[in-house]
Amino acid sequence: MNDRSDPDLVTFTLDLTVEEARRRAEVVAALGPHWDPVAALRSEEAARSLLYSGLDADQERMYAMLVEAGVLPGRDTGDAAPH
Repeated sequence: MNDRSDPDLVTFTLDLTVEEARRRAEVVAALGPHWDPVAALRSEEAARSLLYSGLDADQERMYAMLVEAGVLPGRDTGDAAPH
């Protein structure tokens, strides 16, 4: 932002905090009372495991290279964060 005093410029500030909170509340309401975030996460993890299962040796090397480069997430062996 420019701090110069210019009579032709008007400082305009818009706080979207309330709008973002409303948007998030609408998303959760749209998901409905039966949405289970833990079950959804477990399903995603199962799908990712299935996607990368049964790789041959060349595919495993490529997968390892992409994980090391940070392109793909690694295979987690526990519930703790990998950091």
